[in-house]
Amino acid sequence: MINQGRILAVDYGEKRIGLALSDPMRMFAKPYMVLVNSGLEDTINTIKGLITQNSISLVIVGMPYAIDGTFTPKTTETKAFAVELGKVLSVPVTDYDERYSTCDADDELKKMGYTWQESRKVKDAMAACMFLKEYLESI
Repeated sequence: MINQGRILAVDYGEKRIGLALSDPMRMFAKPYMVLVNSGLEDTINTIKGLITQNSISLVIVGMPYAIDGTFTPKTTETKAFAVELGKVLSVPVTDYDERYSTCDADDELKKMGYTWQESRKVKDAMAACMFLKEYLESI
């Protein structure tokens, strides 16, 4: 049986958190929004609201592994964030390797004609979209 329901991809960052959504059939990914990281409680409350508003059935958090696949301090911080999400959300939370998603997002935004100033505002959401797209292709 194929899982259905939207997937929310989360590109966690110390300053900004990029979000991307799949369609309900899990065929397409699109950038959704960029949140200012104003702390764990605010972020969790925002994500809870998005889960309800968008009928989200799965949250994937991008894991920023080192190029060789090992953990970095950023990986550890992001993993702790994902664990906290998993404790309080009503839907499953999993992680996904997001190595290269920011570079891919930069490339995609350039192709779309964004200037570097314009792309700064949406890059985090586009990075989430890039690893969500990869995730959708893998399932």
